[in-house]
Amino acid sequence: MDKTLFLIIPLIIGWIADRLLGDPASIPHPVVAFGKIIAKGEKLLNKGKSKKYKGGIFSIFLIIGCFILFYYIDKGLIYINPYIAIAFNAIMIFFCLAGKTLADEVRDVFIATDKSTEDGRKQVARIVGRDTSQLSPQQIRTAALETLSENLSDGVIAPLFWYLLLGVPGMLAYKMINTLDSMIGYKNERYKDFGCWAAHIDDIVNYIPARFTALLMLLVSGRLSLLSFVSKYGSQHASPNSGYPESALAGILDCRFGGPNYYFGQLVDKPYIGITDRAIITEDMQLAVSINQRTEILMILIIIVLSITNIFPLLNLNLS
Repeated sequence: MDKTLFLIIPLIIGWIADRLLGDPASIPHPVVAFGKIIAKGEKLLNKGKSKKYKGGIFSIFLIIGCFILFYYIDKGLIYINPYIAIAFNAIMIFFCLAGKTLADEVRDVFIATDKSTEDGRKQVARIVGRDTSQLSPQQIRTAALETLSENLSDGVIAPLFWYLLLGVPGMLAYKMINTLDSMIGYKNERYKDFGCWAAHIDDIVNYIPARFTALLMLLVSGRLSLLSFVSKYGSQHASPNSGYPESALAGILDCRFGGPNYYFGQLVDKPYIGITDRAIITEDMQLAVSINQRTEILMILIIIVLSITNIFPLLNLNLS
């Protein structure tokens, strides 16, 4: 089968499946398996001396092992029957994308907050890492929109970017990196040594996707004039990457993100993104979700066009 079709067909099927189904809780998910492996390894290795060394070797082993495993699964399925390989890749792409689930979770936060502050706190705790017990309704809604923009990069654009370069094996290796960072990439006492490699690797693989996500958001909203705004506030963020999609959304909505929040009992004084301190309303959420969806579509179209025209040399690295 033509390599271009092998890249495009599972992409379209997997993306449509995500748009329709989200992440069904009843279906076994590879990222859940990644999490269980990471948790067992962390419990076994994150003690005694040389935590940084052990954490680095552990992280690299899982990332490379994940890539090799799915590379050979892919090759084996192609050898057996290319159509089975396409079906398998479509399923893996479906598992790696989180567009619908993320949008649904953010909508639920706004609905819950409209009912009561306590309901909003419980709902937003499902999607953020900060302490939500004392958040005001404004802080709850802001946290949800920050997560929506940040995870547009982590949960959609970055996986698609690595799919473009390295196929399904690269996409799943990226998800392993992202899962490692979300579980052990913290600067607290328990993980600061063991998880530092995982955090740095995640920063590296998200460097281009985060900035590209912000650019796509500005394109679909017709607000390229905000490039200087994104450059200014994105670079001030504590994270080297997440500030860029967050600042893109803050600029588009003309609101303010960031500021101090508690994480694991410690106050983290994050810089503010933007200067317009106004109330966040339901219409802001609706616009933000629409921007996410249009950004997804644009990224899919970019991959299709680059695949068909073959003008992007790195497509030759796609190993599917």
